[in-house]
Amino acid sequence: MTQIVTRVPEDLAQGVDDLVASGMVASRSAAVRLGLQHLVDHHRRQRIGSSIVEGYVRHPQTDAEVGWTDTATAEMIAEEPW
Repeated sequence: MTQIVTRVPEDLAQGVDDLVASGMVASRSAAVRLGLQHLVDHHRRQRIGSSIVEGYVRHPQTDAEVGWTDTATAEMIAEEPW
């Protein structure tokens, strides 16, 4: 496992210590790992989302591709015995 050493402001360290004391995380290291995992995952999800949006901007769906969903939804609702 790679070791990363860093300095943090005292108030941030105290916040991490409070999380450890409350049992939210097992240790300072666990808190840092969790925070980094969330940061990396958030960035990855943003990149994926942006790629999906970019794809739809470059190649928008046509009515032929998605229009059937409106028709199918309307038919399903009409079949309901309300």
